[in-house]
Amino acid sequence: MITRRTFFTAAAGLASAVTGGRAARAKTSTAVTVVSTWDFGAAANRAAFARLVSGGSLLDAVEAGARVPEADPTNHSVGLGGYPDRDGHVTLDAIIMDDRGNLGAVAALENVIHAVSVARKIMEETPHTLLVGDGAAQFAFQHGFSREKLLTPESEAAWHEWLKKSRYQPQANIEDSNRYLPPGSARNHDTLGILARNSAGQLAGACTTSGMAFKLRGRVGDSPQCGAGLFVELGVGAATATGVGEEVTRIAGSSRVIASMRAGMSAQLACEEAVQHLVKTREEATRGEQVAFLALSTRGDVGAFALLPGFTYAVTDGTGETRTLPAAHL
Repeated sequence: MITRRTFFTAAAGLASAVTGGRAARAKTSTAVTVVSTWDFGAAANRAAFARLVSGGSLLDAVEAGARVPEADPTNHSVGLGGYPDRDGHVTLDAIIMDDRGNLGAVAALENVIHAVSVARKIMEETPHTLLVGDGAAQFAFQHGFSREKLLTPESEAAWHEWLKKSRYQPQANIEDSNRYLPPGSARNHDTLGILARNSAGQLAGACTTSGMAFKLRGRVGDSPQCGAGLFVELGVGAATATGVGEEVTRIAGSSRVIASMRAGMSAQLACEEAVQHLVKTREEATRGEQVAFLALSTRGDVGAFALLPGFTYAVTDGTGETRTLPAAHL
């Protein structure tokens, strides 16, 4: 396994070094229908697959999948139960997109559980691609979304505990920062990114998050930004990102993965190239931070790669069988 030290000192031979020393690649299958980030993506995949087999569209599927963690109060980084910003406000970001350029996104949304559904409504009912803050909430309420309190007692208690020191420090693979869980734990996660394809090779994706725990008020990460947290392109593939959003945004991460796939790289190599490029560009600035990419091609080939160990992803094939796999990493 290549260490970060050898990675930095061998920048000239970056691509060949990582390719030769990385962990075993994830198995791919042309039958893959849905993929998503992290262990809790398995439940999202099942909801997405069920929507597909019942006759739903790809957009219906990824929306249904994203709504699962959004409604889970035990998930402290997506939707209901998400950890608040440092002022005690839970704010949500989400995006939904298909390979025809249909796109909707929302950022800094408060008091609505299903940010992904608001994003889809923006796509369907407005000429815009992104609404934020109070305007996003106003739009949601005008279109029938109910006002909900997102700050659960558990998340509020975690916030009060954080206020004792008020120290902000991102932790790799973990948004559940008051639980001090070991890297790779099933509860260590931050964003739900979900990608789906049909038998014709058409694609759609969604990404939803409550963002970094105890972030500055108004902070928006990569998740709702087209080309950063999610990108889908006709005839090429779909990609999503997870981890420290600022680092993903700096390299327009998901669009970079798709650009590499368009140029002929496999989904796997494209994810690896994006991580390699980030480390080469940012060097020591990324030390201790997690960034990962997940991609799905029109053929159903899957790519997944992370900066650090601990990133997992869920894969559902055309029969509905779902597996959760560890991603390769530097």
